[in-house]
Formats: sequence, C-alpha cells, structure tokens
Amino acid sequence: MNAEPAQPRDTGSRPRPPVGGADDRTLLVWDPAMLDYDFGPSHPLHPVRLALTMDLAGAAGLLDRPGLTVSSAALASDDLIELVHDPAYLRAVREASPGSATGARLAARFGLGSSDNPVFDRMHAAAALVTGGTLAAARAVWEGTHRHAVALAGGLHHAMRGTASGFCVYNDPAVAIAWLLSAGASRVAYVDVDVHHGDGVQAAFYDDPRVLTISLHQSGRTLFPGTGFPDEVGVGDAEGTAVNVALPPRTDDAGWLRAFSGVVPVLLRSFRPQVLVTQHGCDTHALDPLGDLRLSLEGQTASYAALHALAHEVCGGRWLACGGGGYALDVVVPRAWTQLLAIATHAPLDPARPLPADWAAGAPAKVRAATGHDSVGAAGMPAAFGDGASARHHPWDAGEGDVDDPVDRAVAATRRAVLPLHGLDPLQDR
Repeated sequence: MNAEPAQPRDTGSRPRPPVGGADDRTLLVWDPAMLDYDFGPSHPLHPVRLALTMDLAGAAGLLDRPGLTVSSAALASDDLIELVHDPAYLRAVREASPGSATGARLAARFGLGSSDNPVFDRMHAAAALVTGGTLAAARAVWEGTHRHAVALAGGLHHAMRGTASGFCVYNDPAVAIAWLLSAGASRVAYVDVDVHHGDGVQAAFYDDPRVLTISLHQSGRTLFPGTGFPDEVGVGDAEGTAVNVALPPRTDDAGWLRAFSGVVPVLLRSFRPQVLVTQHGCDTHALDPLGDLRLSLEGQTASYAALHALAHEVCGGRWLACGGGGYALDVVVPRAWTQLLAIATHAPLDPARPLPADWAAGAPAKVRAATGHDSVGAAGMPAAFGDGASARHHPWDAGEGDVDDPVDRAVAATRRAVLPLHGLDPLQDR
C-alpha cells in the first residue's frame, strides 16, 4: 500500500515541477476496503454505489487507459485528521461501537448514533481510510506525480470540527485542503456541486483567506443542512472567500449550468488557485431520492468537463476530484462517476454509448442483495451512459439577468454579495 502523506512540511509557495509527463497522468485512489464505510443496508449512503462504479469503469475500459494509475492508500494518521477535527472527536469515533451503552452516550455528544450517522464497527478505520485516500490524491497533485487525482470514496463534506453530520464522519476534502496549506499552498479553491451545501468545508476555512469555497446547491430553505445563503461570505480577511449559490427546487440543466457560468469561472479566474479541489455529489440528478434538482447525466457531465477545463486554465491542471452524495445507487451514481473518471483521464465517454449489457443486467440485483430492497433504477436501467438530454443553456451575461426567473435571481444575489469583495463589478464581469 502507498504511504499516507508525510508530516506536512514547507515546500514553498509553488508546487514542484511535474515529474515524468504528469500532464497525462491521472491517479485513481481506490481500495475495496473503502466499502467498509457502511452505515447498514437501509442507509441511503450505501457502499454498493462505489462497487458498481468501479465495476462499470472497468467494464467500460477506463481502468486500462494509458496514464491512469489505480492505487490504494493508508489510513490517515490522527495528526493529519486533527488538522481539521478536534482530538476529542477522534477519541469518540474510536470508542463508539454498536451495542455499547457507554459508547452510545459518548457518541451522542458528537453527532454519532443518529439515523443519519449510525455507529458501525471499526468506524474510525473506515473513515480514516477514506480520508487517507483523499490525502494521497492531494499529495499526488501537489507534488506533481500526477496532474489529476480522483478519490471517489471521498467528498464527505458535512462533518464539522467536533461532530459527525449528514452521513459524514471525517471531512476528507477539508483535511486534504488543510494538508495542502500545511505543505506550502497559499491559494486553494474548492468547488462543490452536490445538491447539499458544502457546509463542513466552508466552516473549516470560513476565516482563512487562502481558501476559496464555492458551493452550488439546492437552497437551504428546502433541504438539509439549511445553510449556504449568499450572505455567508466569510469573515475578517477571508471575507469574500465563501461563495454560495442557493438554487430553487426543480432547477434543471439549463438553469444549473447558467448559474455555474455566472459564478464559478469569474471567481476562479480572479482567485487563481494553485490547486482546484472539487466535490462531485451526483444527487443533483432528477432521479435522486433525496434532492429536488432536475439535472440529467449530460448536465452533470458538462459541469465535470467545465471544472476540468478551468483547472487547466487557472492552476496548470492541478485537480483533485472527490465523490460525494448520490443515492440513486445503480441508475445514476455509477454512470456519473464513470463519466467523471473518463473526463479526468482526458477522454469523455459518448453519452449515447450503450452501457455494458452484463453490467446493466446485474446492477439492480446487486443493489437488492446489498440493501434488501429495489433501487431507484430497478424498474429499468437506462440504456446508455447519458440520458439523451441536450444540457443546453444560455451562459450568464453581464448584468442582473431576468428578475422574473428564480435561478437568475439566485445568481444575481450571489454575484452582488461576493464579486465586489474581489474588486469585481457584478454588472460587468462574467
């Protein structure tokens, strides 16, 4: 197994030069032991979604692509997890165990033992392995051994400094960002496209001007965690580095991609990060059972491609992509994240390409065997990697947009709140 990132050290304000053609190299951090992050058969965040994704990526030939390395990772050490989390919280995660009254009382103080975050055996080891995977991806990108790195089991963006939240025990993207800062990065950007607000990552860096966090999500007025509004902009010297686009329910491809175009490119170009970290929760899809947005696979893939292009434009291609939410276990998650991996390996899949027949035939049965119930896709798997949608949208132009359109109002509110704090005119700059 590869070693975890070493004790953070000062390597200067710039990453090392690429090593041995890293421009064409992509790292996928994966270990079947990551499937041990398992809250139980009835929990929405079931690891079968990861198993099916890896199966589909293999069946589609992605794992054999030149330049792709698939590597395991070590458990993140306590000192690295404690870059973000309180030591008392780590002790609680270690000591909590199913059926222990003492452990249950301890866990309850730290957000564990609820229906969202039930305690399971060896919880610390499972969560530390996921975090170690995202750390290994961060190290590969920072040190230049790979230009892109993908950590599909990661993206657990809700965990707070001292509490579990929203299916998340340790906040692996925040730990990875904190490690990058400790390793010498002075500007890291984080873009979160999950249906839920990336509240834990925002909270970790709310007063740190070195980290730009951007979250596009369904409004907290209608969805957990109830945060992520335009006036949440950061504090002190970090004012303007927290960015939130709170979208109305039923926002579709056209609206979501228009919102993205009005906020993400202008801020990344202004901030000029050294590394781009992204969270790709695919629960924005119309078939996801926990969210109320209406994106298609084509819309989601368009966002992945846009972030890939922006990584090359603003930070030399240094891109760490994590997974995240996604609860349509067979019909959406494997297709979405296989497309993400395809983009990270520089060759998107044709959305009209048929799904491998054996995979499509077996996926619903694997979900049923793992969870004890049919999944969203059990009524009929899609035929192809895409949904047959166009994902057409009208990019944001300078100005306030259509005041009668709720998506445009949301975008305009975010631009008015944030762009002036970067010296940008919300009525002029895209």
